[in-house]
Amino acid sequence: MLATPEIICEAAQLSRLQALLPRWREAPLYHNRLPSRVNGARLSRLPFTTKHEIRLDFPRNFLRPGQRLETLLAEKRVEVEHTSGTSEERLPVLFGLDWWDGQEERALRLNSLVAGVLDRHPQARRATLTTPACNGRVCFSAFRSRSYRTAGATLFVNLARIPFVLADSEMKRMADEIGEWAPQFLDVDPVHGAWFALHCERQGIRFPALKFVLCSYEFVSVVHRRILQRVFGAPVFNLYGSTETGHLVMEDERGDMKPVCENAYLEVVEPDERGIGDLVATTLTNDYMPLLRYRIGDLVERHEQPYGTACLVHGRSRDVLSGRDGRRITTLQADQCFAGADGIAHYQLRQDKNKGLRLRLVFDGNGPAPEGLKEVVSRLETLLEPPGKIAVEPVKLLPPTPSGKFRLTCRSP
Repeated sequence: MLATPEIICEAAQLSRLQALLPRWREAPLYHNRLPSRVNGARLSRLPFTTKHEIRLDFPRNFLRPGQRLETLLAEKRVEVEHTSGTSEERLPVLFGLDWWDGQEERALRLNSLVAGVLDRHPQARRATLTTPACNGRVCFSAFRSRSYRTAGATLFVNLARIPFVLADSEMKRMADEIGEWAPQFLDVDPVHGAWFALHCERQGIRFPALKFVLCSYEFVSVVHRRILQRVFGAPVFNLYGSTETGHLVMEDERGDMKPVCENAYLEVVEPDERGIGDLVATTLTNDYMPLLRYRIGDLVERHEQPYGTACLVHGRSRDVLSGRDGRRITTLQADQCFAGADGIAHYQLRQDKNKGLRLRLVFDGNGPAPEGLKEVVSRLETLLEPPGKIAVEPVKLLPPTPSGKFRLTCRSP
């Protein structure tokens, strides 16, 4: 019997983890936690690493005997960054100088189209559009010159947290910079990317060098993907991960979300009857801040396929809604109700304490046709079975959370 790709991948990950255990035990956080050997069953019995434990006594909880953060920084061996703080206060992250780029390239190369672009353009230029508060590595909270915002082959373009309030002159500045930069790909927060794309569409702006669009930073809605594909005429791919774990799952050329085996060992814990559960990651490449069974806060569904495993990302666990019978409704399930809908640039579906629903819409152009909007609302009512009709409210903008992230689905406190 031939080994499946999943068996080969898991065996390699556990072998790698086994080799790392002696070094991990030197970190105070794991000194009394790790067994002598690890297999899949034994690993699943170990406690989760929590955000509280990471913050507590950081970075001494990760530094090995003889290591001092001041020395590591002075020798330019590490970076200290912070997450955006989507669900709670920001989290410190410690990693080696080359770690981020290396783990990202491993993820990108799971997509053969993207890998081909990187082969043809070893120094492929990218333009990044995301809220400054959202970017874990670089943060521009005030105006900086283009040269200041250029790091190697990356140009960081936008300087605002809320794209809907940008003046045309600022959008033009962004488009001009990207045109001059001639990137091979865009790296975008989907909300920022879609709003910028609509400006380009109105002005007839094209970027001839563009080979693909990479969406990361937060959940990619079908409405954002539709706009990005329509305007830029390039494939749109989803890259999923977090600042503290690195990239974990990459969308391939078939549209499947493939786990990055070299980067992390992934588990789906406490799955419901549909197989949707909490994602837990054990990182394998960040030697300075290894995370053992780290519960990220996202919901994932594993799909076993003949040619490998796919991980369907359902969104944040805190953003789930509730059906009439108490069923958990994820962001992905609600978002699929918008498939094929025109005229919607962005939305938020909010559920109140009585399970009533309010749908707020930022329009694309003149907005959706009445029949198209009626179909979306009908799908949502079938999925969630609210006690009354869904209240639909067109709005000029939808503000992000303090971290800069946008919530497609949420519950009123």
